[in-house]
Amino acid sequence: MAKTIKDIAKTAGVSVTTVSRALNGYSDVSEKTRQRIMDIAKELNYSPNILARGLVMNVSKTIGLLVSGLNRESEKDQIILSILSGVNDSVSEKEYDLILFNTNTSKQREKTYSQLCRERRVDGVIIQGIKTDDPYLKEVVESDIPCVLIDIPVHSENVGYVTTDNVTGARKAVEHLIGLGHEKIAMINGHGQAFVSRKRLEGYMDALKEHGLPVNPDWVCNGRFEEETAFEEARRLLIKHPEITAIFCASDIMALGALKAAKSIGLRVPEDLSVIGYDDIILASYSNPQLTTVSQNFFQLGYQAAHLLVNMLEGKSEPQIVTMSTKLVIRESAAKSRRK
Repeated sequence: MAKTIKDIAKTAGVSVTTVSRALNGYSDVSEKTRQRIMDIAKELNYSPNILARGLVMNVSKTIGLLVSGLNRESEKDQIILSILSGVNDSVSEKEYDLILFNTNTSKQREKTYSQLCRERRVDGVIIQGIKTDDPYLKEVVESDIPCVLIDIPVHSENVGYVTTDNVTGARKAVEHLIGLGHEKIAMINGHGQAFVSRKRLEGYMDALKEHGLPVNPDWVCNGRFEEETAFEEARRLLIKHPEITAIFCASDIMALGALKAAKSIGLRVPEDLSVIGYDDIILASYSNPQLTTVSQNFFQLGYQAAHLLVNMLEGKSEPQIVTMSTKLVIRESAAKSRRK
């Protein structure tokens, strides 16, 4: 039979209240008494009832990671896994538990954001993958549940967010292509409901304008962060606009699609066409040719999101905006332009 604080109190010869206050770190219990109680608890192999304690204190010491759109396509880039690993490491250090739950449009029609969170008794939530037009986003802002968003720029008294400098990251990629002599540079973006897509498009356009190069709307298309869609869009672009010498893709998954598209119409990468991706997923270094890309640290994105949320929950900080840097990783898929 599991031991309770009553058993500890009986063995120590003190009240149940004293045991409870000692175990919870209250300062009105002397260090000598506290140590004695801790030793007895250890001898009795006492394990606290965390659920009961949470009900009394109205906290669960549990954080939820809400992921939108988790599917088979996500297996390729492992971004969600890296973010999850970072979140898990961070919350474990603070002795919080982590619950992963997925949402999609049909689930959102059945339950509100608040219902979803309260059913799982989470103290706060980290949200990844949600679109800018997602109905849950409005609920997040209006809810009193502390929340940290990843790559969604919403900031309120209960909401903070963590992101990377997507504008600068995209600019680095395009400026690298310009430095290699490319002037006719296309872009395969994600989709209009993704904050990162808007920012990476902004960086692409900024780089072209700063170097006096034309921004041609016909050279920009959306690949929806999918390899097959990007393959189709890149193939269409390259056939319709053979003058294009380089493509910047807003994700590595889409860049892999662009590599396949080039090969399918007889173009060599990087001899005939340069391709740069974004993310630096594991597959980027295993593609043929190896992918030049913009690296962002997804583990740290998750870690910093959890760190911020715990600080918010414990009253150590207000909701904040955390922006992390990126790095251009030069490999084999981009080279000097041979065409003008």
